[in-house]
Order: sequence, then structure tokens, then C-alpha cells
Amino acid sequence: MIPAILHYASRQSLAADLAEMVARELSDALEAHGRATLAVPGGTTPGPFLEALSQADIDWARVRVMLTDERFVPESSDRSNTRLLRQTLLRGRAAEAVLVPFYAPGETPEDVIPDLSAAVQAVLPIDVCVLGMGEDMHTASIFPGADRLAEALAPLAPVLVPMRAPGAPEPRLTLSAPVLRAAGSLHLLIAGAGKKAALERALQDGPVEDAPVRAILSAPTPVTVHYAD
Repeated sequence: MIPAILHYASRQSLAADLAEMVARELSDALEAHGRATLAVPGGTTPGPFLEALSQADIDWARVRVMLTDERFVPESSDRSNTRLLRQTLLRGRAAEAVLVPFYAPGETPEDVIPDLSAAVQAVLPIDVCVLGMGEDMHTASIFPGADRLAEALAPLAPVLVPMRAPGAPEPRLTLSAPVLRAAGSLHLLIAGAGKKAALERALQDGPVEDAPVRAILSAPTPVTVHYAD
């Protein structure tokens, strides 16, 4: 299925429009099911979108929020996506949302993944999922060349997969491709010419292992790509 690609005049308008769209989809899920699960990316690019979404007038107390992936670092670290999430989304009206953690103290991700996975499993399926993408065509922390790439892409993959990848300074925890693909609504947020070129490559035929975002672009759920320069 070819994704819908929305081009925005500015990153500000992208953030505002995507926040409005996600808030509407969360409202629909709340009306249908009485609760909703939202998955969002880390990093700095989604910041304006998350800040805009934090002011949405919905019943945030019935929304469970999780990251799509996290670096295995404590929240005190500048590298923590959870820390960024608290600074951008989990404030204002959205401060009432329930955070599903992707980090717990331990020597390795493998030490803590059983408990974290159980917490994630309890709030699946995801109703609304917003993902990012790198210029290497990774999404979440499903990287080309990563040590457990095949496991994360497998149809019967576990909910959460520990991941170590070339160029990634620390281990990661990532939602697996089947969990992401099963989301009720899928959005891909990208900005800049480099990522636009990467998306064009990813939309061409080729192995999903070379461009893991292809697992999302081919999801049974319609995918909307949001792009600004």
C-alpha cells in the first residue's frame, strides 16, 4: 500500500496539523474503547509536535503513552528519550497521561526486558503510532546491521527487542515491527532533504533488512507521511 505523503510549508505547520490529527484519532479511540494507547518517537525532531499535542483537549487520564524506542540510559541522562518526553508531551493537559516505561535500572536491557515487556503487552494494541526515520532508513531502533534486526522484523517477534547497532553509543530497546505494524493508525514524521531522499529510497523495492522502515510503509494499516523541509 502506497503511503499518503503530506508536504507542509513549515515544520511549525507540520507540528500543529499532526497534533490535531493525532488528537482526533485518540478521541475516536477513547470513544470507541474507553481508553487509548499512543506510541511516539524520541529525538529532537518530534519536539514541536509533542508540545502541540500536550495541549489537546482530550481525556488524557485514559491515555497510555509509550515511546517507540528508548536508549538504555537512566532518565537523568541527556540521551534519555523519556526525559525528552516529559519535557515536551507529558506536561500541561497531557500531564495526566499514563506513561508506560521503557527503562528500568539494570546492567543490560536483557535484565529488565521481561517486566517492561509485560507492561507494554498490557496496553496493546497501539491505537495511534507516530514514528520517525533516520537517513539510514531505520525506524524506532530497528537499524540496518543491528545485532537483532532479524528478530525485530520477524512475524512472531517479541513485543520489545534489545538492540545494539553500529554507530549507536548505547544499547536500545525497541518495539518490534509486528507491534508497530498492528497500530490502528500509523504516521511517519520526517524533516529535511536528507530524510526526504531516504524515504524515496525506502519506497523503492528492496530487502526490508536494508531499509527497516519498509516494514512500516508496507503495513496493513494506511500510513501517512508528514514532511517539511
